[in-house]
Amino acid sequence: MPILRSRRFRLAAAVLAVIAAGIGVRYLPLGLPREVVKYAGSVLWGAMVYGLVAFLRPTTAVGRLASAALALAVLVELFRLIQTPELDAFRLTLAGQLLLGRIFSPWNILAYAVGIGLAGALDAGIRRLAGRRRNSADAPATLSGANSGLEPPRAITGSQPAELS
Repeated sequence: MPILRSRRFRLAAAVLAVIAAGIGVRYLPLGLPREVVKYAGSVLWGAMVYGLVAFLRPTTAVGRLASAALALAVLVELFRLIQTPELDAFRLTLAGQLLLGRIFSPWNILAYAVGIGLAGALDAGIRRLAGRRRNSADAPATLSGANSGLEPPRAITGSQPAELS
């Protein structure tokens, strides 16, 4: 279970970093063009959704995580089509803007898919590296094990007279 706890810790840290980057891109005066600000924030939002889904299901395959994250992101985007006075008032707040957004846009879905794809690719790469590290750490134990088919050299034991000259 330490590996699972470590993965969850890394995912939580990554989600917090993505949230900080998204808020920074959207609200800091970086001098970026309006389109870059809007879609970079949406790409990061998609990556955040992937991270949250992966945090909840850390042992699930990357493809399934990405599919679930994309389905969730599309549902949130479609939820913007529902208009009520209460929802519209919430969407005008900072929390509402960050969580739900204000205006439906199919381009946002594409940006979410890009963010989810990038996060999934990064996650898959990290999983591959972690798997290699585990396998290489286990390699000495498996080479000397009974299933390896290799016989370790035997020590020659017995007494021989010492040569003193």
